[in-house]
Amino acid sequence: MRHVLFIATALFVMGLAFWAYRENYRTQGELREVRALRQEIGELRESLAVLRAEWAYLNRPDRLRELAEINFSRLQLLPLMPQQFGDIRDVPYPVLTGAVAGDPVDLSASTEAAP
Repeated sequence: MRHVLFIATALFVMGLAFWAYRENYRTQGELREVRALRQEIGELRESLAVLRAEWAYLNRPDRLRELAEINFSRLQLLPLMPQQFGDIRDVPYPVLTGAVAGDPVDLSASTEAAP
């Protein structure tokens, strides 16, 4: 009976060693994948920074103004003037007549199916 217990213990230890060996290699593979993903993220962030710098370079106001002047015959773009902007007081809001906050609103008339 003792020999069976020793053999079973030895087999159990070998099984644990095999399991630990496989887990070790699986963990190393996952760590390699994480390193690759971090490197890819770093490269993508670097390329994003380059793209943002290029976008800022292409959107320079003096460059856009020059392009608008060159292509004026096709685009008819004019520079913005302060007189083109209005004030919030100039916005005509609709006047509510007879409506009180909390009154029920009939939505059935406004949800009719379109032909």
